[in-house]
Amino acid sequence: MNSIIAKNLKKSYGGNVAIENISFEVNENELFGFIGPDGTGKTTIFRILATLLLPDSGTAEICGLDTVSEYKKLRQMLGYMPGRFSLYQDLSVEENLSFFATIFGTTIEENYDLIKDIYSHIEPFKERPAGKLSGGMKQKLALSCALIHKPRILILDEPTTGVDAVSRKEFWQMLKNLQQKGITIIVSTPYMDEAGICDRVALIQKGHIMKIDAPKKIISQFSEPLWAVRSDKLYQLKKDLMNHKNCKSARLFGQDIHYTGKGEVDVKLLSEYLLKNNHLNVEINQINPGIEDCFMDLMTSDNIN
Repeated sequence: MNSIIAKNLKKSYGGNVAIENISFEVNENELFGFIGPDGTGKTTIFRILATLLLPDSGTAEICGLDTVSEYKKLRQMLGYMPGRFSLYQDLSVEENLSFFATIFGTTIEENYDLIKDIYSHIEPFKERPAGKLSGGMKQKLALSCALIHKPRILILDEPTTGVDAVSRKEFWQMLKNLQQKGITIIVSTPYMDEAGICDRVALIQKGHIMKIDAPKKIISQFSEPLWAVRSDKLYQLKKDLMNHKNCKSARLFGQDIHYTGKGEVDVKLLSEYLLKNNHLNVEINQINPGIEDCFMDLMTSDNIN
């Protein structure tokens, strides 16, 4: 059963197209991720789903309700956490949570069991102004406020951006726990390493969806052997690899260049080529691709759904 069905969504701002012909479905109780860099249209899609933005064309239904004509009913069923911290900075932690509970006609006590695993981290600071919380604590408060009315669908727009690695890991564990309680979650992130936590992901670039599938299936479709190449001259290494006659792709990943060749790669010949170009400490190792390798490959292949 589908919780979310979007068909041919399009939205432009002035003459700039933000999203075009976006279609996807999210299953009930699924953790579905939109993965892509900033400026690709993720926030536009999420604002349409949250009934905060009208599409120029196309439709979106959540739990069978149209996001435009039935937005009032739908808002009672949605929990939305925007990318920027949008709670009241001068109100305390407890006052913010109480305010959002009141808006939806409930109380903290009534739905405390749903948020206790999250709220317990910040409850000792419930009298502190929200504006004085750390990034990770603000994140937990915003999620608690989005959940206090017990929504069926949770929409989270880049919830871990700017948060430290430990808090990011904790947050995703919280999402998996919420999923086990029957909540459908749609989340966006620019961090490729978070894609593997989702049941399925949509890889998005320049307002278009390039691929939708389970992360492992996307990775399994990477067709060529992938090599991690390293030397003492990292940036010159990329240039020299791209100039090699058998190079198909050479992309910088940390301290390595991820390299694919046109056909079979002869490691000995490639190493000799680099040594002739004055590279020292050359290392060439075959590796398994990650979701970011697949994303970059799709970007250059013009493979857009």
